[in-house]
Amino acid sequence: MAEEQTKTIRTTCPYCGVGCGLKVTQRQDDAPVIQPDPDHPANYGRVCTKGAALGETLDHDDRLLQPQLRGRPVDWDTALDTVADGLRQAIDRYGPDSVAFYVSGQLLTEDYYVANKLMKGFIGSANIDTNSRLCMSSAVAGHQRAFGEDLVPGCYEDLEQADVIVIVGGNSAWCHPVLFQRIQAARERRSNMRLIVIDPRRTATADMADLHLAVRPGSDVALFNGLFRYLDDNGYADRSFIDAETEGYTSARDVCAAFDPDRVAVDCDVERQAIEDFYRSFAEHERVVTLFSQGVNQASSGTDKVNAIINCHLLSHRLGKPGCGPFSLTGQPNAMGGREVGGLANTLAAHMGFEADNVDRVRRFWDSDSIAGEPGLKAVDLFNAIEAGQIKAVWIMATNPLVSLPDADQARRALSACDFVVVSDCMATTDTTQYADVLLPAAAWGEKDGTVTNSERRISRQHAFLPLPGEARPDWWIISEVGKRLGHEQAFDYRQPADIFSEHARLSAFENDGSRLFNIGGLGALSQTEYDALTPRQWPLKNADDTGSARLSGVTDGTRQPARFVTTMARPPVHAVSAEYPFILNSGRVRDHWHTLTRTGKSPRLSAHRDEPFVAIHPDDADALALQENTLAEVETRWGRLNARVRRDNGQRRGELFVPIHWNDVYSQRARVGALVNPVVDPLSGEPEFKHTPARARPVAMAWYGFLMTREAPAPQRFSGLDYWTRVRGYAHWRVEMAGLEVQKNWAPWARRLLGAVRPDADWLEFSDHAGRNYRVASIASDGRLDACLMLAATPAALPARDWLGGLFARAALDSGDRMALLAGRDAGASDAGAIVCSCHAVGRNTLIQAISEEGLNSTEALGRKLKAGTNCGACIPELRQLIASCQPADSAVS
Repeated sequence: MAEEQTKTIRTTCPYCGVGCGLKVTQRQDDAPVIQPDPDHPANYGRVCTKGAALGETLDHDDRLLQPQLRGRPVDWDTALDTVADGLRQAIDRYGPDSVAFYVSGQLLTEDYYVANKLMKGFIGSANIDTNSRLCMSSAVAGHQRAFGEDLVPGCYEDLEQADVIVIVGGNSAWCHPVLFQRIQAARERRSNMRLIVIDPRRTATADMADLHLAVRPGSDVALFNGLFRYLDDNGYADRSFIDAETEGYTSARDVCAAFDPDRVAVDCDVERQAIEDFYRSFAEHERVVTLFSQGVNQASSGTDKVNAIINCHLLSHRLGKPGCGPFSLTGQPNAMGGREVGGLANTLAAHMGFEADNVDRVRRFWDSDSIAGEPGLKAVDLFNAIEAGQIKAVWIMATNPLVSLPDADQARRALSACDFVVVSDCMATTDTTQYADVLLPAAAWGEKDGTVTNSERRISRQHAFLPLPGEARPDWWIISEVGKRLGHEQAFDYRQPADIFSEHARLSAFENDGSRLFNIGGLGALSQTEYDALTPRQWPLKNADDTGSARLSGVTDGTRQPARFVTTMARPPVHAVSAEYPFILNSGRVRDHWHTLTRTGKSPRLSAHRDEPFVAIHPDDADALALQENTLAEVETRWGRLNARVRRDNGQRRGELFVPIHWNDVYSQRARVGALVNPVVDPLSGEPEFKHTPARARPVAMAWYGFLMTREAPAPQRFSGLDYWTRVRGYAHWRVEMAGLEVQKNWAPWARRLLGAVRPDADWLEFSDHAGRNYRVASIASDGRLDACLMLAATPAALPARDWLGGLFARAALDSGDRMALLAGRDAGASDAGAIVCSCHAVGRNTLIQAISEEGLNSTEALGRKLKAGTNCGACIPELRQLIASCQPADSAVS
């Protein structure tokens, strides 16, 4: 008998900007086994819950597998001809600026490069922007102002070598968990290492900190201007570095002089003692890394926030050296790669702007006679222009702007009004795809081949290990084929991603005299074999034998201009709270979900931790509004409203709300937080103010609560008449949480419509207590398997345990005891594990509390030994610590 063939492929995770390496092992027809790569320098064998569950997301459910023209399947030639004709007609009639591309950090660098080349180099407009505008463009603008280029001066090793880590506006334990694990491991080795977290919310990251500053939202500039003054006043300014390698110091100093600790304490709403503690820690340790993320970037003053941080590192010369520097944590797997190729509307390519000499340089390299000569429209302005009719044709690639943009209902109106909408996606059903005239099936992760660049400038290969399903094609191929049909055959005659990468690398080195640090010219002559074997490395890579540069020493190498101090103004968010809208609405990610659920929503494991849209609110505010845990609240702003579960959270500042970004109209009813976010943007970066929208909240007086479980995936249209619903993927079943404002006069016919088609030979078990608003029904197939069940009650607390009922779907047949338990709504022999805390090992909150309380397990290590919780990816450790603390006497220590 022939030996089984096994192949192992190294690739890169498709989630956050950490850029973790993965090792995929396949044996003949078995499902791929996905594990962390112990040799990849970004993660060294670590992986987060999302990466660990990638195998659960590879199915073809709801995949777009064939091109579609206005809802009907067509062949590729018809689809591509239609796209090219639609773009050409708009250009011929209204000019190149009547066309726009909206792309994504989910694209590979090669995809990004071809899209940018087609739009800017051959259509002749810079109206191409990316969803990275929504998360990292303030960092780009801050880098450009300070360093003359979009660059990160440090590397991940600095996080382990620092004496002080400052995390600003980021919940790294949840959003960049592998990096946070590296920090935690370093803290365990070095007891004197200090972690300081600056965040309005007390997050899982803040819970692990030595010092947490719960600053007023929008006050970061005041905080860091005060740090600048403290460093300058107390002799921590490096005068020789300032004089030799920087400019603008005097102006920055003069602005910061007003920010004494008393003013900063008032502006930030933090005790002066805590402010001074932070300032001393920064000043007295040479090795300080300041990590900043969306809480800094996503603001109308985001660019000034970035530069206020960089100013402090320039002043004290804490950058470009081991263990120190300002460090931007990127949100998407290839946000950095997109920035390198010019994916933003205000950049050209290879870190060049639209200065005349750069435009001419790129024009000659591309051999183009119609290159864009000025910046295009940034994301929010771009969608406003679509609605206004200035843009007649838009092509959206690998993103879901009707969920992710601020004032997202405006984006919906824009696409509804647009003459011609093209969407490339791997999924058939998203909020955005339903507005497409042409749908193009794109390759998904595991099927794509190319490169990505992570947050530390490290280029890694993403290898395909799955065949292309149906008629799906790589994005670079789709874009190239349209480019050829527009008459640019030679410019887009690529045979494979290696050809595109080579061109991208050569452009980075073209006429580069050292004024641009982004230079990967050393990779410009790779053969296909060498490209396939490319190992992770950090740019610059000027020569073929370069192994990469971990740090950009001094930042001002060679012929580059001096680094610049930027005067940063402490200004409040544009929209202030009022009597009508008294709360500040903040939005962000949760631990186990990603973007708009198109990938993580497929995973039962990832759906278990946070399974519904929620609004987090301080208990005092909740009491004032009569909001009880697990009931429903309506959150409303001037731009929109949503319904979400109430989570009473002591980690929230009073007067503030938090709602996650992930839920959408495919997975829930009226839960898109983007529809509530004000569309104000930073005037320089164009990044929206996602962290500060005035809002109000009120209870929704639901008459009943319930959930449906069904073996088949339920279509969202089935629940359109409900007042609240959200879909959750479980093992062997789907669950739909729901609630209603009115009690049905007769539950049975309503329930049958809700459950969908019931088999004629199915057993129908039913219990009804109309007066008590209790109703339970189950459909059991003739072979004894549970097909569906519906459980309703007057309050959320009166509903049965979901994990017990979900487990019944895995049984081959139900016995009489199971049937009785279904009618009773509880199984006397089953225990309720509670909400999942450790996704890797499916350990619930109630199980953990029992082990802590009854067995005296008072450390995360003890819980790990007993229940395995926290022993895989480690992302749940902050929550384990919280549970231990909540079960211990007030004076007990938690480890």
